[in-house]
Amino acid sequence: MPFIRRFGRPGLLGLAARTAVVAGTATAVSGGMRAHQQQKAEEQYEAEQYQAQQQQAQMQAAAQQAAAQQAAFPQVPAAAPAPSPAAAGSGSDLMAQIEQLAALHAQGILTDAEFSAAKTKLLA
Repeated sequence: MPFIRRFGRPGLLGLAARTAVVAGTATAVSGGMRAHQQQKAEEQYEAEQYQAQQQQAQMQAAAQQAAAQQAAFPQVPAAAPAPSPAAAGSGSDLMAQIEQLAALHAQGILTDAEFSAAKTKLLA
């Protein structure tokens, strides 16, 4: 019997081969896309980590600079000088001194304990 070539639709073997090629291509493309997305995510994570490290280094440098400045300038005495009896009677002068102490405390020059002690001394 002579071999008869079919025209038109492919046979069962041709259909299976075509399906395998399409499925393999789809798998390869989706795997490539997944790998690309994962690589982009890793690069973004590394960039965020680098930025966080740079911010941390800047904060440490600023802290060291502040410590050097604080070491260069002597501390202001903890207690303010005692007011004279005439000045103690003046309410506005007392308020000005307390505001000055509060400003020193806000700047971090006076600790909480030093601020409390100086305020108590002024009010006594």
